[in-house]
Amino acid sequence: MYHFFAMLSRMKYINRWGLMRNTRQENICEHSLETAVIAHALASIGNQRFGRAYDPNRAAMLALLHDASEIITGDMPTPVKYHSEEIRQAYADVEGMAVERLVSMLPEELRPSYRELLTMSAPGDQELKPLVKAADRISAVIKCVEERQSGNQDFREAEKSTRKALEDMALPEAEHFLQEFLPSYGLTLDEQNYSTTAGVKISDSSQMIFFKALD
Repeated sequence: MYHFFAMLSRMKYINRWGLMRNTRQENICEHSLETAVIAHALASIGNQRFGRAYDPNRAAMLALLHDASEIITGDMPTPVKYHSEEIRQAYADVEGMAVERLVSMLPEELRPSYRELLTMSAPGDQELKPLVKAADRISAVIKCVEERQSGNQDFREAEKSTRKALEDMALPEAEHFLQEFLPSYGLTLDEQNYSTTAGVKISDSSQMIFFKALD
């Protein structure tokens, strides 16, 4: 019996933003899924808009597991993690041990490929790392926007510093996402006007059928 995937399922129990007052808790399972979706988008944007040759599916998988070690280590707040080089290096060492612990929960033949996923160490992963890091930060900005929209000012400085970190990356794919997609996260569902914005026109008869079904 192997425990790897059962351990991954525990990501939903690890909450993020431990030092902050949250109007809604976010766990690393939710964050990882959002980061994976955004990483896939960044890779696709790079390919279509900037002539890159990224592997969007690989980028998504790397992002999906980028915080898996926190099942064992827990989520360390960013101000603590990067308080000093000594703490950063010590935490990196602990993360490495956590990865090896997770990998040991797999059958022997699966360990090499999952070790590469968890450490982003396969051929071609190096060029995807900035996309995953940018996606991670964009997900954090989205969380900050959602908290701000809910009237919570605790995330104000986190939003500023994370946006600045994204700008400093000078990653065109991330800049494109921030310009074209991020503003929508601050809108209500009605403001997003999801049907007409997408160019979809629902006929009057179809609307009548829909509302009758709701009744």
